Amino acid sequence: MQSSRRVAVVTDSTSYLPAGVAEALDVRVVGLQVDLDGRSGREGVEVSPADVTEVLRAHRAVTTSRPTPGEFVDVFRAALDAGASAVVSVHLSAQLSGTCDSARLAAAEFGDGLVVVVDSRATAMALGFAVMASAETAMAGGSAEAVAQAATTCIDRSSSLFYVDSLEWLHRGGRIGTAAAMLGTALAVKPLLHLVDGRIVPMEKVRTSSKAIARLVQIAVNAAADSKVDLAVQHLAAPERALDVARQLEDQVPGLRELHESEVGAVVGAHVGPGLLGVVVRRL
Repeated sequence: MQSSRRVAVVTDSTSYLPAGVAEALDVRVVGLQVDLDGRSGREGVEVSPADVTEVLRAHRAVTTSRPTPGEFVDVFRAALDAGASAVVSVHLSAQLSGTCDSARLAAAEFGDGLVVVVDSRATAMALGFAVMASAETAMAGGSAEAVAQAATTCIDRSSSLFYVDSLEWLHRGGRIGTAAAMLGTALAVKPLLHLVDGRIVPMEKVRTSSKAIARLVQIAVNAAADSKVDLAVQHLAAPERALDVARQLEDQVPGLRELHESEVGAVVGAHVGPGLLGVVVRRL
């Protein structure tokens, strides 16, 4: 149970928090919608990563949509009615989704700074780590300002790196930003990308998938350096690759505290496609 007057933390379903974390840290999660060739459902509830993978491999249409402002109003009001002193709502990059806009429209219904919306400029476990930092600060009795700042600080100290087998799905969804420059040679290279200020930006072009994955590990190790870090390895329909990357990072990152390995959900999966490998480095 949330203690009286504690700041409540809200996020969206693309944070992909590790199992049990939302419950343990009292985080409220608002789900995005996925439309699989005409069949709609809530991410993580009615639509699984396997569902998205099957449809993408069949080259059928997959679209995603943000929660409505009304859905956020209901969640914010429930948190405040339960005794929260304020709400901090931390969401995926506004450059990638309208989710932040929906949350901000909902926040305006409350006034007086009761609801603070944070654009994480990230998604997947980069967002997840930020949400966890906020929730831990809230549980320690932090103010709404401190809870929001915990998310921002976490993102500023994180690197979000990833490999995709193909740029096809990022291109279709219009979410590759400056990575569009790589499309002309997409068939000849395996792209490494990262998030910069909430946008997907190319890092390097590597000739084979094995070399690209080896380079992904090397970049992640360099990003961790000698810092104390938490890591996340995420994938879509590539569990063996992800496990191999996780084992390499465990061997090569001396300051590793925690490592989370999981499959991304349907929304992110819809935009990156099967074969995704991502690594998030959170410097503590």
